[in-house]
Amino acid sequence: MLACLLLLPLLLRDCAFAAPAQADPDGEKVWRVIYVEGGPFSDYQRIFQGLALGLEERGLIENGHVPLPKDSEEARGMWEWLHQHAGGKRLVFPADGFYSADWDGQQREKVRQEVLRRIREKKDVDMVLAFGTWAGQDLAAQDLPVPVIVSSVTNAVDAGIIPSVEDSGRDNLVAPIEPDRFKRQVLLFHDIFAFKKLGIAYEDTPAGRGSIALNEIEDAARELGITLLRCTDTFDIQDTDLASERLLACHKKLVDQGAEAVYLTYNVGLQAGAMRRVLQPLADAHVPTFSQLGAPDVIHGALLSVAQSNTAEEGRFSAGLVEAILKGARPRDLSPVFESPVSMALNLFMATLIGWNPPLEVLAAVDEFYQEMK
Repeated sequence: MLACLLLLPLLLRDCAFAAPAQADPDGEKVWRVIYVEGGPFSDYQRIFQGLALGLEERGLIENGHVPLPKDSEEARGMWEWLHQHAGGKRLVFPADGFYSADWDGQQREKVRQEVLRRIREKKDVDMVLAFGTWAGQDLAAQDLPVPVIVSSVTNAVDAGIIPSVEDSGRDNLVAPIEPDRFKRQVLLFHDIFAFKKLGIAYEDTPAGRGSIALNEIEDAARELGITLLRCTDTFDIQDTDLASERLLACHKKLVDQGAEAVYLTYNVGLQAGAMRRVLQPLADAHVPTFSQLGAPDVIHGALLSVAQSNTAEEGRFSAGLVEAILKGARPRDLSPVFESPVSMALNLFMATLIGWNPPLEVLAAVDEFYQEMK
């Protein structure tokens, strides 16, 4: 009897987030999943698409071929598609299960309160997919009775979402992380162009530095013995046109400072419709660029980045975490570490503009070629 009493708190702790309220006719638990993001971002779309495909590959849903929206960074439509077409008996994606703060600070707090109230009071949520730093920070700080998987965070440790790569700090939390991902990008960029002066533009605030993994960029610069040329301004604003104007000014400044290459960090100013103009000073100066974001920037004019398949790999990795949790694993016990394969995207139009003829060894590492700036 005493042994049972001693074990009871442990059993209750594990059941607190591992026991959904519904069951299908065969008796298997049905997990109700919701999605939370700080605002629209193309990275979220591709990771979510990879997640859906991974869930299908693991037999958790019947159809994970979620189409990407055209000319939009919105993920809401993808969620609605999954709600209607996912199928299967293990996971459901409620029509009202999509939450976005639309990059508005006041809306962020409203979304946080709504999600917490739904989980704690309405109790019709069994798992949360949190996308980005805002959502990750807001939900990681809570003692929630449901699993939370945090995706698409530049560095979950630096963002304060998890205390270390080895331990998420909370039983219900796991945040996939690719150690030194952006350091390796800078090293790869340098392998190709051997620059001595690398330009970067970013917002010099704790959130701004964390969102671009500045420490990894600085580590790479120290290791390579190169100079980092910096241009800082306020970019994390709702006025995307103003952010683009500020980024354009930064690119002109970096050219004047003698930048031999520019690493395009995550930036609100890198909007698809403004990319050509924002990148023009760099193209005119024959300065090569590498996008931290990935192929979406290459489609619109960045010279190089990682291929789209690399982004989808994080989603597939998260699908494995979902499966493990459904089988009874505690999120805190799951390894968050993943490493995507090295493959690149190349914009041949931009290569021509800057007068660069890619060598064969570079072409061999490229999976995605783009012939124009859309």
